[in-house]
Amino acid sequence: MPHPQQTTTAVGPSPGRSPGVSPAAGAGPRQPAWREASTRLRKAATTEPGRLRTLGAVLAAALVLFGAVTAWQVTDRATAADAVVDRSQPLSAAAADLYRSLADANTTAARGFLPGGKEPRPVRLRYEKDIGTASELLARAAANTGASSTERARIAALNSQLPVYTGLVEQARANNRQGLPLGGAYLRYASERMEKDLLPTARALYDAETDRLGSDYRSAKSWPWAALALGVLALGALGWAQRRTYLRTNRVFNHGLLAATAASGVVLLWLAVGHGVARAELEDSYEHGARSLQVLNTARISSLQARGAETLAMATRHDVLTAQGKDAYEERYSTNMRDLYGIGSGTDTADARPGSLLDRARSLADGAAGRDPVAKAVAEVKEWQQRHTEARKADDAGDYEGALARVTDEKNSTGEAFDQVDTALRQALDHEQDDFRSAADDGRDALTGLAVGAAVLAVLGATGAVLGIGRRLSEYR
Repeated sequence: MPHPQQTTTAVGPSPGRSPGVSPAAGAGPRQPAWREASTRLRKAATTEPGRLRTLGAVLAAALVLFGAVTAWQVTDRATAADAVVDRSQPLSAAAADLYRSLADANTTAARGFLPGGKEPRPVRLRYEKDIGTASELLARAAANTGASSTERARIAALNSQLPVYTGLVEQARANNRQGLPLGGAYLRYASERMEKDLLPTARALYDAETDRLGSDYRSAKSWPWAALALGVLALGALGWAQRRTYLRTNRVFNHGLLAATAASGVVLLWLAVGHGVARAELEDSYEHGARSLQVLNTARISSLQARGAETLAMATRHDVLTAQGKDAYEERYSTNMRDLYGIGSGTDTADARPGSLLDRARSLADGAAGRDPVAKAVAEVKEWQQRHTEARKADDAGDYEGALARVTDEKNSTGEAFDQVDTALRQALDHEQDDFRSAADDGRDALTGLAVGAAVLAVLGATGAVLGIGRRLSEYR
């Protein structure tokens, strides 16, 4: 039986294929898309168009960064200058007025006890005005303390201690009107509370506000080094880019890069000149304004303390003694007069001694309008000291009534001389306050518009750089 013929199909390699190699094996592993894109970008960057695109992006970023940093640093300094004018200096002045009101109230309260049971009405009104002013300043300080917990604690302490002090004064006054010696004890206790609690707290508040003023000044005057450095680098990069373009194309100007250079140069010049002017004006406002105000306020405080000690020495009839057996209030008077004028009790001199508060205030005063009130204060302090010496001589001789008249009378007394000193110092303070405000306003005005202008010009500069590089790229299409 015949078998059908079997046919076999030979399996061999297909045309165009290598034997034993599958299509999948010949293709190799596929790269991730991001790596392929990165490879293409690297290859593109090695070409001139790629280099130009990179250069344009770097220049634009540098100019935008320059504008942003300039705007930020200028805004920071303008904010500090605003704080100097509108917040820290007024608060420092208010803290000094608070201290003055409390010290004067204490002096005036003691003054009311000197004539015995008859308290002059002007003395009573002055005391009430001082207490009212202190209460108003405390309320204002509480509304402007910000986030400082220490300042809030000091203001709270003053608010709680002031009613205690006024209550003690009222008790002293009531006993004094009845001729009871207990009134003097109440007065001494009230004065101790003022000198040990209220005045040190008020002084600490004043010192804190003065420190804040100094900090704001330092922030406002500090040079914007980061912005200046970025501006120099941006101009350098633009100069290098234009030189590169010239060497490769032999074209002197690229309008876009030239516009970017001009915009950056304007910002850098504006920043340097504007901040330089602001710094100079703020420095002037500090040296002939804020610093002078601090010295004058300290001088006024010393005169108030000297007057208070003088008055309390008479009110207590020199019964409060130091550990060495000396009159405590007379010692305090001498200490404050040395600080104020450079002299002590019983010493005569023709002028304020170098280094004294009045000597420093006169050296810091700007012009005759500033020096004349200080000179008036110097002359009145000398007169005050001479009258004080006469009062002490009368008291030491047993003439208490004569000594009292030399301290309390409306004319030819130490009280009259003190009032003249206080008036002269107030005039000097008003003048220096005006000088401070004028110079400080000029300082912060020098920064007006700089932050916005820098940002706008930087964006225009970045746009010019991109357009300038784009003009070169168009030559390759």
